[in-house]
Amino acid sequence: MEENKIKTGTFALRYGLLLGVIGITFGLMLFFVDMHYERGFAIQAIQIGFIAITIVIAIIQFKKANEGFLTLSDALKIGTGVALIGCILGLIYFFLLSNVIEPDYMDKMYEIGKSEAITNNPKLTEEQIDKGIEMQKRFAWVFYPIGLIINIIIGLIVGLVSGLIMKKTNNVY
Repeated sequence: MEENKIKTGTFALRYGLLLGVIGITFGLMLFFVDMHYERGFAIQAIQIGFIAITIVIAIIQFKKANEGFLTLSDALKIGTGVALIGCILGLIYFFLLSNVIEPDYMDKMYEIGKSEAITNNPKLTEEQIDKGIEMQKRFAWVFYPIGLIINIIIGLIVGLVSGLIMKKTNNVY
């Protein structure tokens, strides 16, 4: 008798795409209410919440489809996969936002950063702040891989915690 093993990749893809759509929808919502420059704690927490909830739902659905069984390895694969796919879609959206939808987005972000730097560090000269901004501009591309790594780490952590809580193995070999 042949067993049809449920594939974690299917769940990672499905829920990763869902996470990407949720993230893009949230990003567009922020754009339309002119809050897309906000990077406060509340917005970051909501985005991390979307990631965590989507991963947990994906793991629960995988466990249901797998006759109630879940290994820690499967949970880690699903968590990482969902976060990776969702992040790739989010980075594509950010690239389009900052280069097509609003081409001067990064310049406005640098201006906001400059204003915050002047407010938070009154001892810095404008020349020092401008040098810092120029340095940021040269290394702006680093945002993409760092964002990817951070999302994968979040996916690993959520997958690990969820896997440890929901783990149930089939001891029949």
